[in-house]
Amino acid sequence: MKRLVVITSDALEVIRSLGASDLVAGVYSGILKNSLFWPQFNDKPKMGTWKEINYEQVVELNPDAVLCYGSRPGVDMEKKLAPFGIQVIRLDFFKPATLAKEVAILGKILGKEKEAAGLAAWYGDHLNHIHGFLEKRSAGPKVYIEGDSSYHTAAPGSGGHDMCVFSGGSNIAEVLSIPYPEVTSEWIVTANPDVVVKVTTKSAGGSCYSMADARNFKAIRTGIMDRPAWSHINAVKRGRIHLIANEIWTGPRAVIGMYYLVKWFFPDASQDFYPAGLHREYLEKFQKIPYQGVYVYPE
Repeated sequence: MKRLVVITSDALEVIRSLGASDLVAGVYSGILKNSLFWPQFNDKPKMGTWKEINYEQVVELNPDAVLCYGSRPGVDMEKKLAPFGIQVIRLDFFKPATLAKEVAILGKILGKEKEAAGLAAWYGDHLNHIHGFLEKRSAGPKVYIEGDSSYHTAAPGSGGHDMCVFSGGSNIAEVLSIPYPEVTSEWIVTANPDVVVKVTTKSAGGSCYSMADARNFKAIRTGIMDRPAWSHINAVKRGRIHLIANEIWTGPRAVIGMYYLVKWFFPDASQDFYPAGLHREYLEKFQKIPYQGVYVYPE
């Protein structure tokens, strides 16, 4: 495997961690929105998005394979690329439960088994630290998770639900039947969560890696606390409303986001969990870029 087209940021991040950036021949079209984070890929040909790829450009680039999510784009992708000898590699890299296994698979495909084992071990060590902490704890707080759009939450089947549960929270949406349902304000007030976690970057103005301060996160948090009737919610009464950047929510940096969740769910755990330090280590050791940006508010 010598030439890859990569159309998801999650996969591209794992490839850089494995030291395989030189194999990337084409990338997803939105990469320039986060150009500081991807300095070595900004000039690569753009091949479309994780939802819709430009097949004509891919064929013209003549890669050995295209790396995409497990279910998107759809199965027509294989039918359209197979006649040109281009393979499709489907790996998600956004679910904490399967991340290490998928890293090992990609490492084998790219001949980077040693690097993949090192990255998977790093994930495993920190997940075990979380598991060990939670084994000594009773039930965690009730949590409402909200995505970038207001009142869109994460239920079983989503990476966000896994993030909450793996960090010791009790997701108030665990009774819902679809992974990304829209709920009402009244439903949330009635459920009365102890903690609210708002996942965003888009609404806050773009890439967290480029942010110099948390003013946009602060404004979003104020808007949430001022929603009608939300003053009756325990999370608002006690100021337990936290914003977290999408970049460390699920995906290859999920364990960093989980460290923050553990701190927020169990405030007395703060001495055992230092997510900013963990993030710095990840960016400098695996991504080979300096630590910078704003990722949460308030810590």
